[in-house]
Amino acid sequence: FNIYRLLREDLKDYINMNEALTDYAPQGQYSKKRGLEAVWPIYRDQVNLPTGLAQAVYTKFSNLSVADRITAFPLVLAFSEFDDSIEAWEKYDKFSFRDLCVRLGVSKACYEEAFEPMILTGLFAPGAECSAAAALGMAYFFVLKSQNSFDVQWCRGNIGNVIFDPWVSAMTEAGVNFQTSTRVSGFNFDSSDKILSVRCESSDGGTSTIDADDVVFAVGAEALKAFARYSPELARYDEFRRFANLRGTSVLATRLFLDKSVDVPYSANACWGFDENVGMTMFDIKAIHGSDCPTVKDAPGSVLEVDYYHASPLLVMSDDAIVSKVKKDLDKILGKQCTDATVIDAAIVKLPNAVNWYAPGSYANMPDIKSKDIDNAFFVGDIVRTRHGSWSQEKAFVTGLEAANTIMGCPMDEGILQLSPDEAHVALGRDAVAIAKKVLGAGDISRGPSLVDFLWR
Repeated sequence: FNIYRLLREDLKDYINMNEALTDYAPQGQYSKKRGLEAVWPIYRDQVNLPTGLAQAVYTKFSNLSVADRITAFPLVLAFSEFDDSIEAWEKYDKFSFRDLCVRLGVSKACYEEAFEPMILTGLFAPGAECSAAAALGMAYFFVLKSQNSFDVQWCRGNIGNVIFDPWVSAMTEAGVNFQTSTRVSGFNFDSSDKILSVRCESSDGGTSTIDADDVVFAVGAEALKAFARYSPELARYDEFRRFANLRGTSVLATRLFLDKSVDVPYSANACWGFDENVGMTMFDIKAIHGSDCPTVKDAPGSVLEVDYYHASPLLVMSDDAIVSKVKKDLDKILGKQCTDATVIDAAIVKLPNAVNWYAPGSYANMPDIKSKDIDNAFFVGDIVRTRHGSWSQEKAFVTGLEAANTIMGCPMDEGILQLSPDEAHVALGRDAVAIAKKVLGAGDISRGPSLVDFLWR
């Protein structure tokens, strides 16, 4: 999509995309209780099947029975109705994804082994605490848009060095002035609700004021909340006061350096069940970055990264206790070979409330691209409401392009690659749902009953 085009075309003089990203590779899924639960193959290497069917056929579940997998079929009704429209978001955002699955009859095993790990590692919170709308949107983009949607490439090296440093160089050469080690301390307004300038403070105690034609808030939920809390100028506006309802969820990022190499079957893995309501991913950094990468070049053994999501209970632990816990979790996943290895170094990063939490009811408080209250303020990031349909990094980048187009007076979608059309069977399902709602609504689709109306009667 648009990030690939950025790397392939816009930054081609700064980044060699083939060197910056890994090849596609199978991915594993582990649970604490039963070990390897599933293997996600390289879907683009398989015979092409309709999306949904392809993922069901080609994903290699070790323990989930066919009977349990079949119970996921009623979710097709929800995916058929959820078209990413404002109306669909407002309906499906009122309740959790787990509630939706329960009411549609998804089995406990199917939910816990197929959907809960996906939600924990995709939306960084358990399905019982995530909006059904957010889960449907994320799952469709990352898993079900096409057979190839879940194929992943990773950055070979730290993304800051490999991607962002060259990108910053390109923007600097184009005339962008980055003011590092500087934070916003306030805003000056004119009488017509327009920001005239931004007050700043640098880390050395200096102050400055930057005149502003337009102001773009490229931050997440917790930062938006902080702006509303600490800026009386912004707190005057209903829009910013609503941001106080948004929440972030915590991440614990760890990297362990072992004294010997251990065999890791899959370079990227989603894990679950090690801590209640906590998601987990495990990466073989040497396999992803390459053994000659500066991040691992001098490491005598394996370098394994384990990240935890919805991880506030873990952040209160001491660093030594965290290292011990991570090693214990790895021992459970990788067995005796890992148990016999010793941790010789470790890196720990605690990120309290750092990622957006798409809790039920949060959609009403999310910002649009253009502020409703401040004439020259704009918002970008994956917390922003947009109809593009993308998620995560792609959505953050796309909303930046949409804001730039709006500021320049261009059509919002100008120059932005749109998602591919729905596959024929998906489009047919959505058309059928729309026709049924129109008939039941006496010709007015907006008056027709929703699946939500039947499930929550």
